[in-house]
Amino acid sequence: MTDLHSHLRARLLTAVTELGLPRAEAESLVRLDPPKNRDHGDVALGTFQLAKLAGKAPPALAAELAAKITADAIVESASAAGPFVNFRFRRGALAREVLSAIQGDLAPYGKARSNGQIVCIDFSSPNIAKPFHIGHMRSTVIGNSLCRIHRHQGATVHGINHLGDWGMPFAKMMTAYMRWGNEQELHKSPMRYMFDLYKRYGVEVKQNPALDDEAAAHFRALESGADNQERRMWRLLRDESLKAFQGPYTRLGVTFDHVTGESFFEDKMEAAMQRVTASSVLEDSDGAQVVWLKELGIKEPCLLRKSDGTTLYHTRDLAAAFYREQQFHPTRILYVVGAEQKLHFDQLKGVLTKMQEPIAKAVEHVPFGLVLSKTEDGKWEKFASRAGNAVFLDEILDESVAKVRSIIREKNPDLPNADEVAEQIGVSAIVFNDLKNSRIKDVKFDWDAMLNFDGETGPYVQFACARLSSILRKVGTQVPSVDAIDCDVLADAERVLLVMMDFGTAVQRAAEQSEPSHVTAHTIALAGEIHSYLRDHYVVGQEAKVRDARLVLVDAARRLLTTGLSLLGIKAPERM
Repeated sequence: MTDLHSHLRARLLTAVTELGLPRAEAESLVRLDPPKNRDHGDVALGTFQLAKLAGKAPPALAAELAAKITADAIVESASAAGPFVNFRFRRGALAREVLSAIQGDLAPYGKARSNGQIVCIDFSSPNIAKPFHIGHMRSTVIGNSLCRIHRHQGATVHGINHLGDWGMPFAKMMTAYMRWGNEQELHKSPMRYMFDLYKRYGVEVKQNPALDDEAAAHFRALESGADNQERRMWRLLRDESLKAFQGPYTRLGVTFDHVTGESFFEDKMEAAMQRVTASSVLEDSDGAQVVWLKELGIKEPCLLRKSDGTTLYHTRDLAAAFYREQQFHPTRILYVVGAEQKLHFDQLKGVLTKMQEPIAKAVEHVPFGLVLSKTEDGKWEKFASRAGNAVFLDEILDESVAKVRSIIREKNPDLPNADEVAEQIGVSAIVFNDLKNSRIKDVKFDWDAMLNFDGETGPYVQFACARLSSILRKVGTQVPSVDAIDCDVLADAERVLLVMMDFGTAVQRAAEQSEPSHVTAHTIALAGEIHSYLRDHYVVGQEAKVRDARLVLVDAARRLLTTGLSLLGIKAPERM
């Protein structure tokens, strides 16, 4: 946090010690957060846990703490409101501390030093030989943002693309290609061609159920480890898929530290099964091997090996968990996967818990809702094309960019690098819309709402960055250091400064709760406050004392908005 918080926190710890509370236990309980109503103060302390430690009623302890925090050069006032203590900082000190930290790129505005956490984030993870569609985007952009947020917080992050390149879904695709595929057609448009083959398999298997037996036989041959036709087919379709996926990843600004699909754990699954067997939790069920988890409240058994000896998703996820434990020693393993997979991850964590494996505590499912589109009769349903098929993401991105390009031609036809800016805004509008609300909520895909430059959208925040950059260009002088300005001049910018001060809390909550929407909400709030401030408080043409102070404020807002957008995986254009 900024020195403001450190200063106040130090005073509070001294105060609780004087009131007889043990400092070591109080340390984690003194937490300063923005109050729900900013009219009450700049930051607030809830005394519930401290009062429990002290054996007092929260309102009584709040009153005692408020009396002990008298005014000084940083703190202007402290007042009790029921179980809360509200604090107000002196405006000059607020401006000096916040703006200095932003200008100096100090935490929490800049990247923090190592916090000792090691976070593995398993995200995106599309199935090979299937199109990268709109549904994959949610895992991809949420996971990408969480990687950036945790790195900003000082964690060592391993972003992992756990490709679906093994198992029966792939065996079905392989069977379809062996029966009806053509390599020349495959190379022309790999993902669309494979998607069409997979759809054909779905139609044909209804007439010929023996196709599933054929696919199962191909998967057994693939798992045999032999250099056979199935292995060569697997390499071909995997390589084509990876090349095709790189297009959406590049446009979304997504990179991975590790691309280790399910196949990577092919030679590690037997050791994982031996480890499960040694823990005495594995049982036989009609020739299959399962782990029962009823004592953990999970009714469905976790199937680890089918009666024909082949493995499943759970087998590979267990092997992956053991591998990550050995290689990375993670404090958290985040699986950014849709809410419909809740049972799968409950079972995974349950098996590890029943085995008494320490890594079980690190496993966290990060679920999210669906992407919805509006039907012709005005209902919101799961996103699909008019034919009811999956929608390719690159087509959606192209359409968004084209719409933005049209807006630019209308509003700013002379904009330099218009195509580049249209790409930045068009792609970012979709990403921002995805991350704007709580991830567990369904996302409504509404073109008019997403591309609105006046609403709570990506283009709105990006426009704020461009506007601030324009002001800096118009002034034409170097932004002075905070030490060279009169910070008391910025007392009229208290709402902007207070929102800036909330940045650290927003990022911390986003990391703790795996919830990028805290950062998104902060960028919207800051963009709104700086827009409002600049309506009545000009920079250009003001006397030097006022101009320089406001110039520092404008530059700080631009920096912080750029950082916030970057944590979301979004670029901040300087011109729009």
